[in-house]
Amino acid sequence: MASASPSVASTQPTLPSGPAVFKTVPYAFILPEILCGTWVWILIAATSVSFPLLQGWVMYVSLSSCLISLLLLISYLFGFHKNSENWKVLDSLYHGATAILYMSAAVLQANATIRSELGPNSPLYYQLNSAASFFAFITTFLYILHAFSIYYQ
Repeated sequence: MASASPSVASTQPTLPSGPAVFKTVPYAFILPEILCGTWVWILIAATSVSFPLLQGWVMYVSLSSCLISLLLLISYLFGFHKNSENWKVLDSLYHGATAILYMSAAVLQANATIRSELGPNSPLYYQLNSAASFFAFITTFLYILHAFSIYYQ
């Protein structure tokens, strides 16, 4: 006697590949993270890195995060993940750690902004540093959103 059992569909969400990456939360945050992070290091580079110790760390965090996020975006676009659950863990750990690093960088950039207010090129460098601080905090927020929204899929 053959029993007919209904096929059970997998309830695990699939990881996006191709253009679907840009339509799926949290993966849609990757491109804004890259763009805002790029603005951070461009704006700091425009100030001639007035405070090397502070802004050197900010440049390192923003540039390395942009490059790693770009590699992650490319790997999602080309489907290198092969729908493995390990990619979710990797993605969450990377974005969580980067959010912490970016928070430290954003605070240091805010400190550099305050210190540049009374510098020799004060109006221009202050405005550039203010914009860099703004984008650093926005980028931090995007990384935090990405890291936490993986759990709510």
